[in-house]
Amino acid sequence: MSRETLGWGNVSTTLVPAAEGLPTGPLDGQRWSGLARRADADRVRSALLSDDHVGVVITGDRGVGKTHVGRTVVSGFGPDVYTLQLRSSGSTTPYGCLAFTLARLPQSSLGSPTAILHGITALIRDDAAGRKCVILLDNAGTLDELSTGVLLNLVQTGTARLVATAQRTADLPPDFYWLITAGRLAEVRLANLTEVETLEVLQAALGHRVSTALASQLHRIVGGSPTLLQAVVSEQIERGNLVLSGSVWTLVDEVVLDGRTALEDIVRARYAREKPLARELIEVLSCARTLPLARLAQMYGPGLVADMEDAGQIVVDRTGRHLVSLGDRYLGDIVRSWLSVERRLELRDKVPGHQPDELSELTVEDLLAYAAWTHDCDSALAPAHAVAAAGAAVKIFDPKFALKCVSNLTPEDPEWTAGQLPKSAAYLQLGLPLQAMAALDDVSGDQLDALGAEAYTELIVAKVDCMSWLEDRSDQIPGLVRQARERLQVPGGDQSADQLRELTGAGLRLDLCEFGYLSFVGDYEPMMDRLRAAASAEGEDVSALHRLRCRIILMEALCMTGKEIEALKLMREIEGQLGEWSNVPRIRENFAWRAFNVLLLSGKWRQSIDILKDAGGRAGHGQHSGSAPTDLAVGLAYVYAGRGYLAIEPLLAAVAQLEVRASLQSLRQAYAATAFAYAQAGHSADATSYLARARSADASARFAVRSAADFCMDMASRWLGEPEAKERLVHAAEAHFRAGRFTLAGISMLGATVHGTTKDFEFLEQTAKLRQGPLAELTRTIAEGSRKKDAAIIMAAASQAAAMELDAVQARCAALAFDFAKAAGLSSKASAAHAMLESLADSLPALPIMPRSRGPLLTDRERQIAALAGNGESNKDIALSIGISVRTVEGHLYQVFTKLGVSSRSDLLGLI
Repeated sequence: MSRETLGWGNVSTTLVPAAEGLPTGPLDGQRWSGLARRADADRVRSALLSDDHVGVVITGDRGVGKTHVGRTVVSGFGPDVYTLQLRSSGSTTPYGCLAFTLARLPQSSLGSPTAILHGITALIRDDAAGRKCVILLDNAGTLDELSTGVLLNLVQTGTARLVATAQRTADLPPDFYWLITAGRLAEVRLANLTEVETLEVLQAALGHRVSTALASQLHRIVGGSPTLLQAVVSEQIERGNLVLSGSVWTLVDEVVLDGRTALEDIVRARYAREKPLARELIEVLSCARTLPLARLAQMYGPGLVADMEDAGQIVVDRTGRHLVSLGDRYLGDIVRSWLSVERRLELRDKVPGHQPDELSELTVEDLLAYAAWTHDCDSALAPAHAVAAAGAAVKIFDPKFALKCVSNLTPEDPEWTAGQLPKSAAYLQLGLPLQAMAALDDVSGDQLDALGAEAYTELIVAKVDCMSWLEDRSDQIPGLVRQARERLQVPGGDQSADQLRELTGAGLRLDLCEFGYLSFVGDYEPMMDRLRAAASAEGEDVSALHRLRCRIILMEALCMTGKEIEALKLMREIEGQLGEWSNVPRIRENFAWRAFNVLLLSGKWRQSIDILKDAGGRAGHGQHSGSAPTDLAVGLAYVYAGRGYLAIEPLLAAVAQLEVRASLQSLRQAYAATAFAYAQAGHSADATSYLARARSADASARFAVRSAADFCMDMASRWLGEPEAKERLVHAAEAHFRAGRFTLAGISMLGATVHGTTKDFEFLEQTAKLRQGPLAELTRTIAEGSRKKDAAIIMAAASQAAAMELDAVQARCAALAFDFAKAAGLSSKASAAHAMLESLADSLPALPIMPRSRGPLLTDRERQIAALAGNGESNKDIALSIGISVRTVEGHLYQVFTKLGVSSRSDLLGLI
């Protein structure tokens, strides 16, 4: 049958896709793939319509949406095209996918394969009734030989075009593979979703905002598969773990996959295809989470391990001990839920290195894996192992698992006191300071007296950490530290060298604890001399790690006290040293968050966002816990830069997460920053709402967070026109000034002087002189220009703000410069200021200060002609382009020159 018989000559005009609208109403599972695959469907359709091809093969891994793309393309052609959907089941039955067609053939057409081939071809032609025909073949890699022959004849004779799906082209029957190599069948390969695409699909499917952190976490779990993504999200919603908080979807707790939904069917189908030894390896890794490559190869042989790695079933870390884990986390979670306690114990006994007498040799990863495996077996950890595992869990920010590890300890256990430390730290990570303090108070006086110098000091440090959050006990901290120092001052000189080293180390630990507490309450000035000395101390008695920790605190203290350039220099020095201390838990995260404050308060807001990439110290089960602080910090950086429209998205994500999970310090700050962002964006109702929430939230927080929250609240109030806001900002600036926190004093005063007095500007200049860096110079210039009402000086300040990308400050300076220039009759400067204001209109719908004279200096027509003239257009060209006379152009230009105070066309460039 010839190609012309069915009229394939002009396919581009006949195979026109039917109208395809966006999905509406509740989304089912298939539409998840459709949301991510519209562009891929277009690629398949284009290849199918090409005269060079007889069909197209869609390839890609399981779950990427191959079948859905094929169905979308086929259904898109509408009733003018006859479509036939086939599926290969993987059996060797002849004509397996064509069985229903075979049943319709007359007996005379069943005598031989040739008769069957012609009979099926004629039947399809009759069904098509003169229309074009497209066949969708799903799972083409398992097609039987006789079905292959029929389909090959259909496409080669032009009876139909083919859309086939397979994981790889190598899986296809040889005849189809030959068509691909010959260029007759096109291939469109579907890749897994990227993180950005995952976020887009989630937001489209769920209908509300989804934080980038949540999208990133779900993307890691499912590996970018739309099918698995839909299954995991459905399961988390069903369990009540994925909830809509406000207008943002967020997780209440860690993602736990128990396979109660379609995800289990997916896993069972994959699991059933594996060989018995591979299944056992999957079971072992599902329980152990990670195992060293050498140990796994010893158990199952390097060949099986290599094959499973090639197939993507397992992942081998190429650094350190080459730890092996399952390629898909959801697979381990669900397989583990199938295993009985007896099976888990049986598997654990097979793994060398997981016996109790070998635990002293385990790393942190091994220790946590052993602890998790033991709990999965409904067994109790030995007390010493429980304490070690809890401490490791706290280090990776997994407080719930830490509490689980020490839950069976009793006061009679020798490890009881040591176990209270990770228990207290876990409660603090959960935002429960009362419970944290109670855990430490449970240590009796006799148990306290029995502690050595180092253990006693660690307990005191833990108590200081807890008491800092409790207003009724924070004033007891200086006395507690003093009492601890007295105990460490052992009389006599008969101590051994080891005892002296322990006492010295304990004393340094108390120094660091005291520095941390003073920075927590914002009392920087009294400790500066001691802190500088500790940060630069040399000698055998002072460890390099102690100096590093002191330098990190000093970096923040220098910034707060007006020495921003020194702080930035020290920050860069520390940043270069951190690589040597990668094995110290949380040291990089501690540095990153303090460095964020240094950069933000120095006016380097873009760099402050960039450095948050180094704040990835939270990992493991508690991974999502780190996203709320990061979202909040990003939003805070944007509002400090005056870009509230960019801050709203991350701030709403942070608020949603903090509202469903208890958190120390952050919720009030998140509400305050969100109110400030909405005020900058001109949404006064939302700003007022979040401002009310901030005022009613708990104010307990470390000083840096508390002061930022207060500043955002007062600035939001001032932006909304609240009269008392200025006075609160001035009082805050005065309090900071008296305490030596000159940087914060300058920032508060800068916000207070939007409508300032001469006295206010003199105070702003005074604080600027006690500070360092470009932000200090900017505030000094603003103060001087505002006090003198000098348009040139204030325009210089606007240029400085523009260089630092501080939009709100730049707009403020431009508005003042406009008013000062108009009052002084400086038309050109007024026009330049007005042009600057107009350029900021998109990013600042609500200006921090409005010019007294809001009308434009030029009419629309004058502005149009001035812009053309400034770009070198002649009067005649201008007249022709806008349809007026040359004389009219000349008249308008005369008015422009007069209003702007310029004398030539070249002077117009940059003013308009």
